[in-house]
Amino acid sequence: MSNESIQRTPFKKILIANRGEIALRIMRSARRLGYGVVAVYSDADRESLHVRAADQAICIGGPLPAQSYLRIEAIIAAAKASGADAVHPGYGFLAENEDFAQSCRNAGLVFIGPSPDAIRAMGNKAGAKEIMQAAGVRCVPGYQGADQSDAVMLAEAGKIGFPVMIKAVAGGGWARHATGRGRLRVSGFLAQCAVRGAGRIR
Repeated sequence: MSNESIQRTPFKKILIANRGEIALRIMRSARRLGYGVVAVYSDADRESLHVRAADQAICIGGPLPAQSYLRIEAIIAAAKASGADAVHPGYGFLAENEDFAQSCRNAGLVFIGPSPDAIRAMGNKAGAKEIMQAAGVRCVPGYQGADQSDAVMLAEAGKIGFPVMIKAVAGGGWARHATGRGRLRVSGFLAQCAVRGAGRIR
């Protein structure tokens, strides 16, 4: 991306859409750079240190993350109410949510993080790897073919060399899933490798 295509929008106050130590670290860095900081908190976190450390703090909902830290509309409303002109997502929660990044932009707020397009592109591991390879970035050898049968996967693993890692193209990890390339399929794959003496897989 050329410098001419980068849009620079000045801001003075940052709402941190996170909690705890994550929020505190962002606050410390922001203050060193001269920015004001706004905390958000759930009912369960109203006495937390990040709330007391901020210049302003706004409650965004109930104790569960789904009732507070994952509510895009509540965070946007808090930013507007506090006079913040930028939002830092921290990590976890909405940090990798393209809709959140786009909502910040739509509301006239600077999203301190990747663009919605970049988040969308990186959300699929196979697609992200293809983008990196097209850009000439060296990547770990792997298999991303359409044929995901156990026989083909086992053959490809043998070509790559053991140990190998099996990863879902999207989501938070195969251990939580029981379909597709999830736990049941992986368990069957592991069993075949063990029978063939292929070695460790992780």
